[in-house]
Amino acid sequence: MVTELNDSVAEFYQRNLVNARGEKKHLTADCPFCHERGFDPHDRLVVFLKKSGFFHGYFRCLNNCVPGGFPLWFAKLSGIDLAKVPGYDPDREPILSTADYPSANRNLEIQSYEGNFTEPLLDRFSEKGIGQDALSQLHVGFNGRYIVFPYFQEDGNCYAARCVFPDRQDDYFWHGNEQFFSEEYQIFNVEDINRCENGSLFLCEGEETLLALKQLGYPAVAVPDSHVLESIDPQRFAFIKTLFLVTSNSAEAEASMRKLAARIGYKVRPFRWPVGLAKDYTLCQLAKDKGKQFRAAVSALIQGARAFSPFTTPSREYAHFQEQLSMEGGSSYMALRTGFPLFDDALDGVHGINVVGGAPKSGKSTFLIQIATDMALRNIPVLYYDFENGRQKLYHRTLCRLSQLSSEAIRKGSFSPDEAARYRGACERLQEMLQFFRVINDRQVTPEIMRRHIDFIHHETHSDYTIVVIDSLHKLPFKDFSERRTGIDAWLRQMESIRDELNVSFLVISELSRGDGKSYKETPHLGVFKGSGDIEYSADNAMVLYPDWDPLSSVTEQRRRNKLWLVASREHSPGLIAEYEVDYPYWGFIERQSGGKYNE
Repeated sequence: MVTELNDSVAEFYQRNLVNARGEKKHLTADCPFCHERGFDPHDRLVVFLKKSGFFHGYFRCLNNCVPGGFPLWFAKLSGIDLAKVPGYDPDREPILSTADYPSANRNLEIQSYEGNFTEPLLDRFSEKGIGQDALSQLHVGFNGRYIVFPYFQEDGNCYAARCVFPDRQDDYFWHGNEQFFSEEYQIFNVEDINRCENGSLFLCEGEETLLALKQLGYPAVAVPDSHVLESIDPQRFAFIKTLFLVTSNSAEAEASMRKLAARIGYKVRPFRWPVGLAKDYTLCQLAKDKGKQFRAAVSALIQGARAFSPFTTPSREYAHFQEQLSMEGGSSYMALRTGFPLFDDALDGVHGINVVGGAPKSGKSTFLIQIATDMALRNIPVLYYDFENGRQKLYHRTLCRLSQLSSEAIRKGSFSPDEAARYRGACERLQEMLQFFRVINDRQVTPEIMRRHIDFIHHETHSDYTIVVIDSLHKLPFKDFSERRTGIDAWLRQMESIRDELNVSFLVISELSRGDGKSYKETPHLGVFKGSGDIEYSADNAMVLYPDWDPLSSVTEQRRRNKLWLVASREHSPGLIAEYEVDYPYWGFIERQSGGKYNE
């Protein structure tokens, strides 16, 4: 026989088989296991030796006298010293089953069901690419009404079986020891996992899919339903080199498959169904459609299966980049502006994570309420997470600003004709704004809940972008976080993910630390933000709103202006953005030009 250079697996089989002959891709030999089982041993064992193939080293007896497998399984059956097997690792710790197997089993009962198939039922299996050989290998039987799939465990015994009504997959029940009804034991033909050590294996959804693959000579295990994939311990496949996943063509099966693949890693190769196939299309349906071409169709699916990757393909990555680039040049992206011209010129609108710090009572909330509500009035969806003021106060202040009426005047409700017209117009605008503006006061909010809120408002408003306002960072809930600072930094990490994945821009209020003189009027810098060293890493823009007046003063007539400083930015130069004069008593700000310089 001609073998590839340095093919230790081929050499191993040649040393341990009699009358081995063949070519590069496979050899045939006398089966060393047939004689003791009463079969003709001549030329009945095949070994696949395509070195670049997934099943290099896989052997199977054409008489099915023993289950097929890879070299280590061959050595165990033959009594060969494992140290002489290519790929044997003497330091590999075996995976030991923790199951407590009972003394009683269902082996004899399962034998009584074998061979009871009616001709119509055998014809039904045949249409699905399943012959009597595969049924016999897996000891599948029929009890007169239900097909009986025995779930043999790793100790070689059957303790439970799944009984399925033909052509009605939802009509089934488990029979046997209830301990083995749980998902932990729901791997059909589980013994093939050990037989395929250092080799390849199929993991299928559905026993009949496994039978169709077995008829073609492939090693396989199966789960009864795709949701069981999510409960499988990845360690079961620790010594498998390549694991092909074969599920039905459905979103549910795809999701379960991806969850398992993410836990197992690169060795997983899912079958990819062509576009346009019917929902729940299976490998058995493919066998019906392809007939004699079924083997070739499966080979094509094997070759087309790509290793599961947590990364998108380069082509998809480039396409996504171009999509984002196109979106950023579109009107929706350009519309993400505050309505304050100097602010928008300095930062090119509201993009990324924008942290605004300020002293107590400096007007931080009022400033962001004005920005958020103005954006919502321009049909930009806004989620306002408020842990400071309450939704009633937030709406009331917005109504004051829109109507240019004081809180006292609105409460009294006694208006001149001009004031009444302004009030009605403001109420109409506020009502329209609420289609794009949602206030959340839930102090149990989590990043997962926030993502659902964002998904909802995206869907509700048909918008590509969302503004999320956090008032304030230090009052976000810190469940499962041992320290406040750790919790704040964890939230900032979540905001980074949400920003990138869901096209979200954040406006986040932060508290400030007192300076050396226990005041809030030192030169602005990143160190003034309270309780988070991660703001300098997470924020795209970090700003500080400093009052040029005494926030504790009771003199209402004084001119009250705040200076907004950009202290750090990924894209823009730090400096004084503008001054914002309080529009008393209407709960708003008026932007003013300032000639001040920022001293870095």
